[in-house]
Amino acid sequence: MNGLEVRGLSYRYGPRQALKEVSFSVPKGRFCALLGPNGAGKSTLFNLLTALFTAPEGQIMVAGVNLSQEPRRALARMGVVFQQPTLDLDLTVRRNMLYFAALHGISGSEAARRCDAALEQLGMGERAAETVRALNGGHRRRMEIARALIHRPEVLLLDEPTVGLDAASRAAITDHVHALADQGLSVLWATHLTDEVQDNDLTLLLHKGVLLAQDTAANLRQDQSLQDAFLRLTGGAVQEHGGGGLR
Repeated sequence: MNGLEVRGLSYRYGPRQALKEVSFSVPKGRFCALLGPNGAGKSTLFNLLTALFTAPEGQIMVAGVNLSQEPRRALARMGVVFQQPTLDLDLTVRRNMLYFAALHGISGSEAARRCDAALEQLGMGERAAETVRALNGGHRRRMEIARALIHRPEVLLLDEPTVGLDAASRAAITDHVHALADQGLSVLWATHLTDEVQDNDLTLLLHKGVLLAQDTAANLRQDQSLQDAFLRLTGGAVQEHGGGGLR
């Protein structure tokens, strides 16, 4: 069963085509990397997947639920980590978590149990009583991922979740999220950093709103680096960027 399925998705900003007939699926328990440079259409796709934008063309299914027909039910099956942080810095980690649980109608002892379980999954249990302001960038991101899991979604979307973090923090977070996929979660991870993608990850290459390729990273590489594979598929239109990224 597919956790996330997208068929024929297109979107325009006036005359500019931001996405053109994008189709892909993320099976249950798979980590899927959405790889593309800035301006490729990744953020537009995430806005459509999270119902911030309405798709005029195409279909989005979340754990078997049609997003356009049953948005509340579909969104309830989805956890999201946006590129921009959305934490209350002056509340503790636990209070942030419990507030988010309440938004999902979870309260009392059940909310506390889910909060503890989600924080433990991301190695954040011992920091529950700290204020978010006291956390470093990597721990804040881990907390946002834990928060996105509190309502037990079947699909997890992450839009450039490691922007601004050092290499060690990025590696720790990508390892944690790969482990979540191994536990059965369907993960869509948008990035422009090729070193966050493992060889057996499903990988989507997006460029100028068009999905150029989708396969495992190992098959796309063909004995090259993933950056070089992207350059080959774009005709050299995208250049390498320091730190294992594309621009």
